[in-house]
Amino acid sequence: MTLGDFFGLMSQNPSIILFYFIALPLSALLAWLLGRGDGHASPWKYFYCGIIYLACVPGIFAITLSVYQFLFERMPISQMNIYTQILPLVSMFLTIFLVKKNVNLDQIPGFGKLPALMVIILVIFGLMWALDRTRIIAFTGFPFSYIIIILAVLFVVVRIAMRKISS
Repeated sequence: MTLGDFFGLMSQNPSIILFYFIALPLSALLAWLLGRGDGHASPWKYFYCGIIYLACVPGIFAITLSVYQFLFERMPISQMNIYTQILPLVSMFLTIFLVKKNVNLDQIPGFGKLPALMVIILVIFGLMWALDRTRIIAFTGFPFSYIIIILAVLFVVVRIAMRKISS
């Protein structure tokens, strides 16, 4: 099964996706109503951590997929998949908004790593886009395995640079 087949299957049977992406903001809303003012306490902050990660990982993947399809595949915006590209983003932003109403996001364990991951992904996409536009790869004829190694090294370099900048 390819990723395209998986997206097609999910689009044909959207009940699981709809349940998942509606349950996350509703869980955050319920936690906000039940634990007002206690979001910084130990059981609530770990619950919020789980909700945020369950919402942000698919949301970040949806952003990455959309950027890839728009930059490299030249996909028109009218062909965006509502279930795999729009719904995860809406759920992610709504979940973060609701969690933020009850607790400062700095108090949630591991939340600071998500924006750093987004920056790293965007920088690597920018580098890949620049390589694609300048046709450097086409002229050099690198094997694909070398390109993957170069991207992995770039990922490590960008990660180290981000750590240096943030400290």
